[in-house]
Formats: sequence, structure tokens, C-alpha cells
Amino acid sequence: MAKYSDIKGFTVQTLSTDPIASQVLGGTWASGGNTNTSRRFTPGAGTSGPSHNNALIFGGSPSVLDTESYDGSSWTELNNLSANKSSGFGTATAAIGVGAGTAVEQWNGSTWTEINDINSTRNFSGTQGSTTAGLIEGGEAPGGASALSEEYNGTSWSEGNDLNTGRYSLTGAGTQTAGLAMGGYTPPTVQALTEQYDGTSWTEVSDLNTARYDLSGSGSYTEALAYAGNSDPPRQALTEFWNGSSWTEVADLSTARSAGNNAGAGTGSSSAVLATGQTPGSVTTTTTEEFSAPAVFNQLTEGQLFFNSTANAFKETISDIPAATWSSGSNLNTTRWGMGSAARGTNGTNETALAFGGGTPPAATALTEEWNGSAWSEDSDLNTARKDTTGFGATYTSALCAGGNTPPRRAQTETWNGSSWTEVNDINTARSGICGTGTVTSGIVAGGSVPPSTAATETWDGSSWTETTDLNTARSGGAMSGDSSTSALLADGNDSKKVEQWDGTSWTEIAETNQERGDIFGGIGNVTSAMVAGGYSPAPVSPVTTVNVELWNGTSWTEINNLATGRASPGSQGSATSAMVQGGYTAPGAGTGTTEVFTVGLTNKTITAS
Repeated sequence: MAKYSDIKGFTVQTLSTDPIASQVLGGTWASGGNTNTSRRFTPGAGTSGPSHNNALIFGGSPSVLDTESYDGSSWTELNNLSANKSSGFGTATAAIGVGAGTAVEQWNGSTWTEINDINSTRNFSGTQGSTTAGLIEGGEAPGGASALSEEYNGTSWSEGNDLNTGRYSLTGAGTQTAGLAMGGYTPPTVQALTEQYDGTSWTEVSDLNTARYDLSGSGSYTEALAYAGNSDPPRQALTEFWNGSSWTEVADLSTARSAGNNAGAGTGSSSAVLATGQTPGSVTTTTTEEFSAPAVFNQLTEGQLFFNSTANAFKETISDIPAATWSSGSNLNTTRWGMGSAARGTNGTNETALAFGGGTPPAATALTEEWNGSAWSEDSDLNTARKDTTGFGATYTSALCAGGNTPPRRAQTETWNGSSWTEVNDINTARSGICGTGTVTSGIVAGGSVPPSTAATETWDGSSWTETTDLNTARSGGAMSGDSSTSALLADGNDSKKVEQWDGTSWTEIAETNQERGDIFGGIGNVTSAMVAGGYSPAPVSPVTTVNVELWNGTSWTEINNLATGRASPGSQGSATSAMVQGGYTAPGAGTGTTEVFTVGLTNKTITAS
């Protein structure tokens, strides 16, 4: 029977512009009116909307007391401050100026009035909130970078809980009970750190993609922008968007600069104003730029077909894996390597994950940590501490851990129910460096070190292990990807490029990876779409860790964007379009607790005849 679409065809939507994933990703910066006074380190306030009015700047360097307001096209000089300030928050008609020192002034729309001082001397703090519920955090204090936070209730200041990391020249966004603190400087380190404030305490969440200080920010706890800044060097034109869990780079400023108005004017992510600052060459500027995101846009949807009438081209929206990059996430609470991981099956994402066991020199650990999309938290320990173990499970609430080394090498198997670990039947061959994949009811392990390296393969049916056909090549420390005990892919291990595929009965050697490596520990994806990341590659004297990442499309391996940090024996989980790696060692005896997140965006690809 003929298909309806073959008889009638189908409608292709005609659009004048390509679809975009969200409003803010369609945003751009445009020139605004120049300020009257050139300056840098400029405090600011405001609630810029689509017309970019209601912005305020005051103070700045060198020794500027001028106040200026913006109506969306030009700046107007108003009454001066009594003394210079380094940070500010509020609106264009009700603002607070803080520092230098402890002095505070309040703006009522026409004049500044001195009010109660903050409790601790500091400059260049992060700020957010209003004249009745304000917050400042961090800053440059006489003793160095400060972590102190203070809250303002409309009359007086009281100390709140500290930032996790002291820093100055950071920026803030949000409110007193739902705030963000981004970037900053803790000599000699330029920070990418982001922390969220819930009204009581600060929690580290996903880092900025680019570390910087003297940056500007605006928006809310769940939708914010961070732009400009200094990466020591260079000065930046970068803009990043916070969606409540991670940062994404969006449109750049026209002019790279640092120390512009902080906080930038705006309470959301669709509109902002940045004025003044210091451009490359240490020149202060009067330039203003306005960020605008389109109020109406076509939503990006995977698989859609459309005709772009402006470009005169047929297009398709697809996942753009080769162009995707790795971004920083929060560190593990405990640095380690050779751990097991879960949420790496077909349902795996970078929104939830589990990491357990691993090596924390000189001992193996039983620690378990859960990832909630932005941070790691400790949970119930394994019953048996171990490193160089394997783990798998389609979700972070249903996982399995098998084998490993304490020493001695282990055969113990444990299953996770979302809150605790339970010992179940052992694997038949105790080993470390073991590779595994699947679910808690249908899994497979292969290889490992007994020693020496073994080719032994065992399948798991939810209650017991069964020995089955061996690998063609014995190995340990490889990367295994797959969905179940009948479908798996094992790549590399033992300084090898060899790849084998399991069909439920036997292993078949298939296309090799491009780079030899070992100690990958953990695979990402399945037999048709997989990824290997990190590991070590052989060298004449000693192995070196690699940042190399390769993608499997079911036929061949392709090198794609590298990790930021070379590492071996990390934990890893997810799919080829939404993956994570965490921990690992960067050199013999030197570990890392860093997390990197791989998130694939959609792209509008032109369809061409072939």
C-alpha cells in the first residue's frame, strides 16, 4: 500500500530566519549612547527592559563621583556621590553604593544619602538585591580576598554565611534570597567559580566556561548573563548565559573590556546594558552596548525540515556532535580515580549521575557521590572499598558495582537502589581494571587484570554471573559502552587501539580507534553511538595522560573536541550527545576532582544534493 506522504507529499515550513533553541541564544549586542564621563570599575544598578532604559552608573576610577542615568538612548548627569564606591545594586531610582571601605550611600532617584556602614572593609564585591533586601559577597579586604557575605534589611547590615571561595572583582545577579556570584580573583587564580545563595548558604554549581574577573553580570538566580571581564590576559568580549544549571556562550560584545558597570543593568536574560570599562591597552571608555533577545522567534526542534527564504536554502535541524565542546562542572567532593559510574546507558544524561569507589592515595575508598545536574553530594558508601572497579546502570538510582582492587583484587558485586548498596553474587573471576556496561538486570563485564590481563567475559541476569565467550584480545582499563548483556562495545585498554563488539554470543573485532590508550575506565553511549574520552597514551619513558576524545558512529571513529584536562582512569557516563567525565589522575600519584560536561546542541544544516 502506498504511503499517504508519497501520494500527497508533505508541507515544508518557510521561515525568514533559522530557528533558535531559546530566546537568549538569539540575542545580540548593539551600540548605545556614550556616557558623559569615561571611567572603569564602575558600580551600576537598574532593571533594563526591551527599551534598555532604567540603568544607573555611579562612581568608578579614577576617583569619579559622577552619577548618570540611561533612558535607552542617552546618559544624563545627576547628583554626585559623597565618596567613591566600588560596588552597587538596586534600580535606577532606588540604589545602594558600597565601598570603598565600609561607607554606604543610598540613591532615591535624585540624591545620595549616607546610611549605615557595612561591617567589614572591602572593595569590588559581588552584589544583588534591593534597597530593602540587599546582599554583598566577597571583595578585596585588608587581609586579601574575602569570602564574607552581608545582608541589608533596609536599615542595617548583618553577616550571613560565607562564600565557599574568597574572591574579589566578581559579579552578582539575583536577589537576597536567590543570588548568584560569578567569577572573580583569588590571587594568583582567575576564577570561573559560580555559587548560588538560597538565603542561608552558598553552594558551588557549574563553572563559567571562561575564568575571568572584573566582569559584569545581570539577571536572576535561574536566568543570568555574565559578560566582559579580564582573563589576565586578555580582556574579554564573551557573554555567557546561565539557565539554572549550566553556562552557554552566546553573542559576544563588540568591544572587549573589563571593569564596566557591575552589576550590569537587567533583571533577566533577554535585556542588559553595559557601559564604560577598560579596553585592551588599559584605556577607559565611554561606550555603551545593549543586549537584546528577540521577543518572537522560531523554536529549534530536532528533525524539523524548513526552507529559509532569506538564504534560499532547504535546511534540517540536527544534533551537532562534532561541534560540541566540554564545559566545567563542580568538582567531586573527594579527588579520586578508577571509580565506577552509572547513568551511562541509553537513558544516561548529564543531569543525574553516580560515582562510587576509586583510589584516594594510598587507599581505596568506598565513597559514593550523586550528581544533581550542578553539584556532587556524598551518599551511602559501598560495603567494600575498592578502586579500578567498574559500574553500570541506566539511571543514577539503579546501579551495579563489580570487581576492583583494595588490594587484594575483588570479586564482590553490589547493587544500588537509590539510597544504599546491597551485596549480591560475586563475579566468577576476581579482577581489577574490569570493563562493564548494561543495567542492573542485564549487564556484561569483560577483561581486567587478574593479573595478568584477562579476556574473560561474564554476563549478569539480575541475580547471577555466567561465564561466556572470551574477548579476542585480553586487556584491562578499556572503555565499554552498551545497553545490555547482548549489546556492547569495548574500545582500547592496555595501550591498544583495538575495538571489539559483542552481539550476545561472541566478540568481533571492528574498526580501531585513532589513538592507542589505556586506563580509560568507562565508556559512553552504545554500540551505534559511543565515545571514548581521556586515558593515557604510551610514551618512551612513561605514559602520559591525554585530552583526546573520539566518537563512534556505528562504522568509524572520529576525533572531536578535546577535554580541557588530560586524565586517565576517570569516571564517565551518559550518551554521545549528553555525557560527563569526572575525577581521574593527571600524572602518576596526582589526581583531579574536576568534572567536565559534554552537551550537544542542535544546528540548522543546509541540505545539499549528493
